[in-house]
Amino acid sequence: MENFLIFMAITFNNYLHTPMYFLLMNLSLLDLGSISVIVPKSMANSLMDTRSISYAGCVAQAFFLISLVRADFSLLTVMVYDRYVTTGQPLHYERMMNIRACVKMAAGAWISGILYSVLRTGNTFASIFCGGNMVDQFFCEIPQLLKLACSDTYLSEVGVLVFSACLLLGCFVFIIVSYVKIFKSVLRIPFDQGWHKALSTCLPHFTVVS
Repeated sequence: MENFLIFMAITFNNYLHTPMYFLLMNLSLLDLGSISVIVPKSMANSLMDTRSISYAGCVAQAFFLISLVRADFSLLTVMVYDRYVTTGQPLHYERMMNIRACVKMAAGAWISGILYSVLRTGNTFASIFCGGNMVDQFFCEIPQLLKLACSDTYLSEVGVLVFSACLLLGCFVFIIVSYVKIFKSVLRIPFDQGWHKALSTCLPHFTVVS
């Protein structure tokens, strides 16, 4: 409900049609989507007193969850870039963070999530499953699914995990470096000339990332 209200408020309030709120709207959609992938099926199973999910449903659940979570990381990285431009290069903000640039960056975050999910989900479900059909989790989680595989997935899984770690580490390093530059820029601002305002625009995002 919170994410839905954020989405509706930004969509219908013209004063919120700015790059920061556009990216926040996308983040709310991703969070809403990732919750919606897992919770409705879990609730339905609880109400109907069943624990089953079809193979196609399991593939779809894993695919959408991974793509949305991965896109979430990418969007958080884009958002810290927006905060960096706001504080570090305010005179160039409108040129660098125009609507076209924002749409491209948001689209890039969504597409990166989809492409990564194709790799991760495809690698998992290319395995042959013969270890039973009980997943020790309330949703189709990749590590739990791999326990059911009877084919040797070690090398391919290690490759995917190393690739995943590199992507996440890249996002993390970019965010940390950006925040170091942001705080350096903020500290150069005289206290009575918007120091508090500049810092307050970054703290919410920093809290979310933390």
